[in-house]
Amino acid sequence: MDDKIETSAEAAEAAALPRCHEVHTDPSKPHTDVPDAVAKSPVEQKSPAQWAYERLILYIQNFEKTLDNEHEIAMGFTGGQAGVLRIEGMGYFDPDIVTFYGSDPAGTKTQLIQHVSQLSVLLRALPKQEEQKEANRIGFRLAEDLEKG
Repeated sequence: MDDKIETSAEAAEAAALPRCHEVHTDPSKPHTDVPDAVAKSPVEQKSPAQWAYERLILYIQNFEKTLDNEHEIAMGFTGGQAGVLRIEGMGYFDPDIVTFYGSDPAGTKTQLIQHVSQLSVLLRALPKQEEQKEANRIGFRLAEDLEKG
């Protein structure tokens, strides 16, 4: 137990900082670490869209860490027969819209625009496109952009 005494301001600040907790059956699975760019920005100053966007980046990046070089991240649509979108970009529009850019398995350009109250994302692994030498990793680019602020 920590015997450190906090001021009320320190306690309020700690309570407002984003936290993430995960447990997996496989202890080697990557855990979602909250980067400084996300943790140090006060939650109450973020729109629901920005907050959802930042957390999705963390989940995408961790999912990609589990993929081999033959697979890329995609998302399946829940609640319908719309199929799968290979994630090639992501963004948000304040105050409450998150959007995903990409293509379906046939290569058709696809975009999903979603209100944060309806957000439900199923991450999937798809085989990389044959003409590519390396698998695309959007999570790295998204996290890099997030760190730039």
